[in-house]
Amino acid sequence: MNKKKVIGLTGNYCAGKNHVASILEENHIPVLDVDKLGHHAIETEKERLIKRFGDDILAQDGSGSIDRKRLGNKVFGRQKELEALEEIIHPVANSETLAWIDSQKEDACVINAALLHRSSAFEMLDAVIIVEAPFFIRLLRARKRDRLPWAALLKRFKSQRKFNSQFFKEIADIYRVENSAFFSFNREFAKKKLNKRVNEILSIEGIIRV
Repeated sequence: MNKKKVIGLTGNYCAGKNHVASILEENHIPVLDVDKLGHHAIETEKERLIKRFGDDILAQDGSGSIDRKRLGNKVFGRQKELEALEEIIHPVANSETLAWIDSQKEDACVINAALLHRSSAFEMLDAVIIVEAPFFIRLLRARKRDRLPWAALLKRFKSQRKFNSQFFKEIADIYRVENSAFFSFNREFAKKKLNKRVNEILSIEGIIRV
């Protein structure tokens, strides 16, 4: 019986990795969104988070849930606070990630994570797909999606300036995929090019779908 392949999927802020994830799912490859696991962990660990960061991280609508934006504002740019958050959230997300991988019946699965190098699955990876896009395109996408001030967006971009350093250690095959579609005139061409590139990677990795 062949070993199950575990593929990592990552990319810089607004590089478009979730679009690549959808292409992989169209190829019948299960994809785990680790960021969503983190959102789930925020709710399951709510009491610990409130104790550490204060009850002003709760949503103002009276629902009792945590406002991720308020929580994010407390930790962004503050290394000590960020580490405290990760100490609470990451063990939960890591445990669920490993359980999910173990439960998969397909011969390949994908871990989709912005902070892939901090995932418990990182050392298990057979391949890593890094989604890339030009800075200007990513900036326009971020502005359209998140509607943040330009200064706030640039601060986020700056915080990821060492993003690629996590892959200097050659633990797996590294594939770079460009997802540069934004303007309508190049969107269809870029989509076809992206699909072709993803299929090439699946072929190289020996992941054959019927």
